[in-house]
Amino acid sequence: MLGFLQGFAYGLFVTCLPWLLVGLANPRLAVPTENPSRLQVIFRYCLLVPFVSMLLWLTSLWGGFGPSLTGWIAGLAGVAVSLPLERGWRRWRARRHKRRLEARLETEAARRRGEQEREAREAGVAVLDPARPPVNADDLVLALCRAKQELLDVRRPDLAIQADRFYTRYSHVMDVLVARFDSRELAFGRSRDLVTEVCLGAVDTFTSMASQARGVMGLDGGFVHRRLEQEGSRLSVEERIALKRRLELIDDTETRLRRLVARNESALTVLDDAAVALARIETGRPQASVATDQALEELRRFIDRAERYGRNTQR
Repeated sequence: MLGFLQGFAYGLFVTCLPWLLVGLANPRLAVPTENPSRLQVIFRYCLLVPFVSMLLWLTSLWGGFGPSLTGWIAGLAGVAVSLPLERGWRRWRARRHKRRLEARLETEAARRRGEQEREAREAGVAVLDPARPPVNADDLVLALCRAKQELLDVRRPDLAIQADRFYTRYSHVMDVLVARFDSRELAFGRSRDLVTEVCLGAVDTFTSMASQARGVMGLDGGFVHRRLEQEGSRLSVEERIALKRRLELIDDTETRLRRLVARNESALTVLDDAAVALARIETGRPQASVATDQALEELRRFIDRAERYGRNTQR
């Protein structure tokens, strides 16, 4: 074993100069780092590798019968074998560090997004982002995200904001429901199903709104109005009738959309009524063993008896 180390030290020391020349010509061939420099080549093959070979040679002087041929050959191939191994190890470590960093960043982003959603929901201004649904979103919230995206696709952000209001109301009602009932109670499941059905009906209404708005998405009511006002006298009868028909289509669609909006407003009112009704329910067991009025009366009697006892003691 000591002879092998001695031969390995000799072979490793001999390869320092060739690898130094190769590294000075092209550092990427001699150093396994990503962006090697000639300074790293000089440090590795003028200091590091000679120090390792000298340390192995000093260790092998304690015994043995001289350097072995196997150790000599292993020393000559030591750098050539270690370079790809070290390069692969560095790349594996970089990938692991990148995965950990991405996981940490994703966790931190999810935590911040959850805090922002919770703060926004508490402030009553929660906004749904269809591209990034809320953390731990259920099927209903995902459906609201899809419905909002459909309204945004037809360029109706004024209608899409109603989906944000439904999300806020739904979250509030569910928070009140969780606070008032146990999840194993029948009333909890029944109330949750009813609230979900109301919100799903609103999602269907959003889908209908997006479908009707898509039908007139290519019609510009402002352009038609301007053309009728500015060029009304120069337009032919057929063209004027066609432009007025476009306005009728736009007005009819807007009327239908307003009716659908009113339907959703009624659903929002129902959710508000449900939240208030649930908040008024007292499901907890009273902490006091007697009523408050009875306890006050008993306390007054005790005080009267205490005062009488004090006067009798003084006598």
